[in-house]
Amino acid sequence: MSKARLLVVEDDPNLGDILEEYLEMKGYEPTLCRDGEEGWNKFKKDKYDLCLMDVMMPKKDGFTLAKEIKKVQEDLPILFLTAKNQKDDVIEGLKIGADDYITKPFSMEELLLRVNAILKRTKKSDEVATLKNYSFGDFVLHYDEQYLVGPKGKHKLTSKENELLRILAAELNKLVNRSHALKQIWGDDSYFNARSMDVYLSKIRKLLKDDPKVQIITVHGEGFKLIVTED
Repeated sequence: MSKARLLVVEDDPNLGDILEEYLEMKGYEPTLCRDGEEGWNKFKKDKYDLCLMDVMMPKKDGFTLAKEIKKVQEDLPILFLTAKNQKDDVIEGLKIGADDYITKPFSMEELLLRVNAILKRTKKSDEVATLKNYSFGDFVLHYDEQYLVGPKGKHKLTSKENELLRILAAELNKLVNRSHALKQIWGDDSYFNARSMDVYLSKIRKLLKDDPKVQIITVHGEGFKLIVTED
C-alpha cells in the first residue's frame, strides 16, 4: 500500500520540522514548505492526499492558498493549523471548504487522529460504488457523476454536497438524523463538522430553489428532511 502524501505548509521552522519528522515516523510521506508561495508551487508539481497549512504565512496566507488549491482540485482535503481561535477564521475556513481546523498549541497525537480521520473518510468516499440516480421533484441527482440536473440546467457538486444530497434523497420525505449524517460524511459529529454541514446544506438549499415543490426542512434537535410536495 502506498503512503499517503501530505503537503505541509508551515512557516514556523521548529514546528515545521517537528511535523515533518513526526508524520514520517507515523508512515506518511510529508512535503514541508516554509511559506504559501512554496506550497502553491509544490502543489502544482505533485499530487497529494491531504494539505495541512498554517493560516498566517509570508508571501501567501493559508486562506489564499486554500482558495487557489480548491479551484484546481476541489476535493483535496485541507486541515488548517493556526494560532488564532477566532470565530471569523473558523467561518472563513468553512466557506473555503476546510475539512478540519486545529488550534496551536496542539498535541501531535490529536493532529494524527484528525489526519487519520480525514484520510479514512476520503478513502471511504472514493470507494463508494453506486451508479444510481435519485429523482425528486424536477431534479435528478447523478450521484456517480457528481452533478444535479434541475429546471435551470446542470450543477456540478462538490463531493460533500453530492454525498449529503444523496443521503437526503435516499430518505426522501423521511428524517435524516443529524449525527448519523455527520458521522457518515465527516467521520464524527464535532462542532466544527456540524458547522461545516450547515454551510453545505445552505448551498444545497439555494440550488433547490429552482423547484418550489422541493425543500429541506430542519427538525430541531433531530435532523433534516428532503421534502417534495404535490402540485
